[in-house]
Amino acid sequence: MKLGLSLGYWGAGPPTGIADLVRTAEELGYDSMWTAEAYGSDALTPLAWLGAATDRIRLGTSIIQLSARQPTATAMAAMTLDHLSGGRVAIGLGASGPQVVEGWYGQPYPRPLERTREYIAIMRQVIEREKVAFDGAHYQLPFPGGTGLGKSLRSTIHPLRTDIPILLAAEGPKNVALAAEIADGWMPLFYAPADDAHYRAALAEGFAREGARRTADDFEVVCMVSVQVDDDVEVAADRVRPMLALYIGGMGAKGANFHKAVFERMGYTAECDRIQELYLAGRKDEAEKAVTLEMVEKIALVGPRDKIASEIPAWKDSLVTTMVIGGDAESLRLMAGLVL
Repeated sequence: MKLGLSLGYWGAGPPTGIADLVRTAEELGYDSMWTAEAYGSDALTPLAWLGAATDRIRLGTSIIQLSARQPTATAMAAMTLDHLSGGRVAIGLGASGPQVVEGWYGQPYPRPLERTREYIAIMRQVIEREKVAFDGAHYQLPFPGGTGLGKSLRSTIHPLRTDIPILLAAEGPKNVALAAEIADGWMPLFYAPADDAHYRAALAEGFAREGARRTADDFEVVCMVSVQVDDDVEVAADRVRPMLALYIGGMGAKGANFHKAVFERMGYTAECDRIQELYLAGRKDEAEKAVTLEMVEKIALVGPRDKIASEIPAWKDSLVTTMVIGGDAESLRLMAGLVL
């Protein structure tokens, strides 16, 4: 199992000391670093800026939102950055959710799996330097209306690699199966090594489809894992609870929260309903307290160093090929010692 560094997206502004942290990760042997975007900082600009100060570490997006860019634009950025970095780019994509897609990007959200399939197909045409032509339900190239002067075009630049990895962020079983079918890797959120049978089944379904791009043997699974070290397990878990309360309770409308559904599939329906009820009522502190220690320990590494060390083997035996963690330099060194 490899290690990656999670850079996430910014808060009110750029985080301090991030360039030093990236250099530390590379020196420690971390395989990759991963940026994100929501409705503030974008994923590509920090990746290019920080990647210029590194030599080996892979540059990944976790994730680029489909609705933020046309597929041709994402492919252009991927090829450009791949050249500049000497072939170190990995593109993580995700559909996001209806609140962001329709509220921030002004794009329709329905049929996200269909849109994802079309998006990746167009990206591959660009990266393989074909003349781009596509007649889908969501994307048409050339555009069939307008002036009528649109024409199929081939990228002016030659890709450094025609197989730039494309990974798909997915939580539901249909989307996970799609990742196994058409992508080079899968990016789960809130993955539980002890409770992943439904993921294994969904991946197997995708790998078995006609024309599947990869097999289980050459497929990446890149997973963000919160690591919180403290002699007191509850204190460590308290650092994870606000994030879980936000995602389960408020990151999506009632009845359309995909993150909540992940924990419901683990058997925490009652707990999730309570967390969402409290969070949407503005009682965020209570929502955080409603996140149980068991829920935290399912998907995170929390507690004393020896406890965390004892739990690492379960992750090494899981589907995860790269564990992506955040934290300070001390946390990075700890995980390098335990994993690498």
